[in-house]
Amino acid sequence: VQLQASGGGLVQPGGSLRLSCTASGSIFSLNAVGWYRQAPGKQRELVATISSGSTNYTDSVKGRFTISRANARNTVYLQMNSLKPEDTAVYYCNADLITLSGRRFDKYNIWGQGTLVTVSS
Repeated sequence: VQLQASGGGLVQPGGSLRLSCTASGSIFSLNAVGWYRQAPGKQRELVATISSGSTNYTDSVKGRFTISRANARNTVYLQMNSLKPEDTAVYYCNADLITLSGRRFDKYNIWGQGTLVTVSS
């Protein structure tokens, strides 16, 4: 079971990026998913979560970031608009998921490897 985060890069202030978090393996269901970020010298912070259709955002990204999911692709997206230099960080996704192998269900909480977002002119 793996969680792959992708979509980071260098963007100018005011620009946009879309991050993807894709689960692979014998995925039965992808449940609660969160995007976190960690800027240099700072603690990791929770940016956005999605669970059973409900979403939550930290105050600093409300109105600019949108979290969504494509269940058929076992993927969660983070659309980031109006990016600011203070959004620069490594972004990680974390997921609660259930796998099915044969007739056995297993629960996991796993982290993706991180993708770097740099907002700079």
